[in-house]
Amino acid sequence: MSRPAASADVFVAIADPTRRALLDLLRSGEQPVKELAQPFAMSLPAISQHLQILCEAGLVQMRKAGRQRFYRLNPEPLKHISEWIAHYEQFWQEKLDALGNYLEEN
Repeated sequence: MSRPAASADVFVAIADPTRRALLDLLRSGEQPVKELAQPFAMSLPAISQHLQILCEAGLVQMRKAGRQRFYRLNPEPLKHISEWIAHYEQFWQEKLDALGNYLEEN
């Protein structure tokens, strides 16, 4: 079984704060790359590289209209992260409940 490239991993994609900020911006709807780049103190090619990683991970979809590129959020892959975190949430809830019971008894 072949392993996908690291950039296609949703966890790797969201590990970077710039990419998380781009995802936040895209929550309001489809936007052109120039508009997405405005809040950042980095070059347009750097933003494009971040968007490419998000596209490879399936978190963002791109469409071309003439010379412009428009990006939109695809939140579906984030469900995998939510499911993964849910396992740990249950673990910690059980630990906190046990601690609460111990503190009440002692």
